[in-house]
Amino acid sequence: MTTTKMVRMLATTAAVGLIAGLTAGAAGAAEIAVIVKTTNSNYWQNVKKGADAALKGQSKYTMSFDGPSAESQIADEVNMVENAINRGVSGILLAPSDPDSLVPAVKKAFEAGIPVVIIDSALSKSGDKYYQSFLSTDNCAAGELVAKRMIKDAGDTGKIAIMSYVPGVGSEIGRVGCFTKYVKAHSRLSIVGPYYSQSQMSTALNQTTDVLSANPDLVGIFGANEPTAVGMGRALVQSGKAGKLVALGFDGNKDEQQFIKDGVLQATAVQGSFQMGDMGVKTLIKVIEGDKVPKHVDTGVVLVDKTNIATPKAENVLY
Repeated sequence: MTTTKMVRMLATTAAVGLIAGLTAGAAGAAEIAVIVKTTNSNYWQNVKKGADAALKGQSKYTMSFDGPSAESQIADEVNMVENAINRGVSGILLAPSDPDSLVPAVKKAFEAGIPVVIIDSALSKSGDKYYQSFLSTDNCAAGELVAKRMIKDAGDTGKIAIMSYVPGVGSEIGRVGCFTKYVKAHSRLSIVGPYYSQSQMSTALNQTTDVLSANPDLVGIFGANEPTAVGMGRALVQSGKAGKLVALGFDGNKDEQQFIKDGVLQATAVQGSFQMGDMGVKTLIKVIEGDKVPKHVDTGVVLVDKTNIATPKAENVLY
């Protein structure tokens, strides 16, 4: 082999090795970690669909999707964020299951130069400087929207129950807190609860069964998230109380849609979960690529009932 051929062969081999190394590095650097409160929920699976849609048709970024088996497993979610930081992801899209417990992990990401975009539930104020954008339903406005419907359908007097999910979560504080404040300020309805299901459908079913038994005079009941509303709806059916009091839900999976059609629920407030995933990933990519993004984005809510469930506006948010 001539010296010239040998030089060319070595140069080619070196170039191939360099390209392979850069490709491997780019692949590792381009991972977007989507970490949600739990993977065992149609709501969060719809967030994943939105995130997948945001990355469709491109090869610059890959995505991992993770979350605990239950929303109450906060330590597991913290570990998932820390693992993402340790493997050097390009960015993290996070739905924090606890406003305080996730702050140190988000701070670690900030210190490591990894941008974080928050979706669905807020971090506590101490974490504001460590993330770049927050996309969510205006949960206070959504809670007030449900409260207005409750007063309209159930009337100004009587007793209503609140079936909530995880105490202290940002979305719960806004949603249930503002529902409660509005009802107290604009009606003479008295409130039983809130009861916390820990986002477990079976727990919500049992709690609702007990509440209905202990309070046969209820005129209304509110299930404040997907698993809670589903458990509540099943309890109403099993107890024979379906349609006999005003039942309002939150979120919009197939069970809740059927409850609307059957008259078990009179309405449900549905968040743009697909939009959170889609817009969240797109916002995160903008941050990664150096573009400016708003600190807060409202992803909206639609109150779905029998009159509009088949309209494009409702179908765009139901899942």
